[in-house]
Amino acid sequence: MLPMRHETESSLLLPTEAPAARVLNAHGRAPAVLICEHASRFIPAALDGLGLDEAAASSHAAWDIGALDLSVELMGALDAPLVHSRISRLVYDCNRPPEREDAMPQVSEVFSIPGNMNLTDAQRTQRVRDVYEPFKTLVSSTLDERPEPPVVITIHSFTPVYKGTPRTVELGILHDKDDRAAQLMLSHAESSGLRVALNEPYSATDGVTHTLREHAVRRGLPNVMIEVRNDLIDTAEGVNRIAGLLTPILQSVIQDLSHAEAKP
Repeated sequence: MLPMRHETESSLLLPTEAPAARVLNAHGRAPAVLICEHASRFIPAALDGLGLDEAAASSHAAWDIGALDLSVELMGALDAPLVHSRISRLVYDCNRPPEREDAMPQVSEVFSIPGNMNLTDAQRTQRVRDVYEPFKTLVSSTLDERPEPPVVITIHSFTPVYKGTPRTVELGILHDKDDRAAQLMLSHAESSGLRVALNEPYSATDGVTHTLREHAVRRGLPNVMIEVRNDLIDTAEGVNRIAGLLTPILQSVIQDLSHAEAKP
């Protein structure tokens, strides 16, 4: 008799659905690496849409609306590599460690996620292996291959209304233990015309800085997490406008930090 096949022995992704993560402009010349953890709302066929209706599957709960488009524009403007996930954060949130319950959330914003209810250890392990680990490995290898220490910049978006409460902030600048890049960005962003706030609408205490902590803080790399209100980047015109505002800010931050690193 053949041994029983375990769920973790087969890939969650079909060959046509792989890879789980991708790097673009891998040889970009800027001393920076962009990361977009919530770039896609794609759900592998094996998960049957997680039982979501179209409203939930296309909502901000499934991905950060506009974040990938903004990341790609910034990638080109800065000439920096971009690492992004290709799988919905409802399958696995690559900005959360495996031990966190919200790495595979049962509820996200106002939506219940039927396909995440009562997951077995084997199912959770499979998602970690097939979604999170490839993303984590690609981020690590991209950082390790840079010719000089880069600034790590993660790109996110947030909803203009959360649980019935309007958010007036347009650009959030977040940091974990290392606030060098965040403070510089805040000072450069004051003249952007955007409503800017430090550690809003989230902060490290909300558990949203896992990527910064895992990949930048432990390497001693300067880092920052950018949150843009998604009604500002839900059209091509909006993405172009915000990218135009953020590009000189980030160029200044990268230059300032590069000069600081170069000092004896």
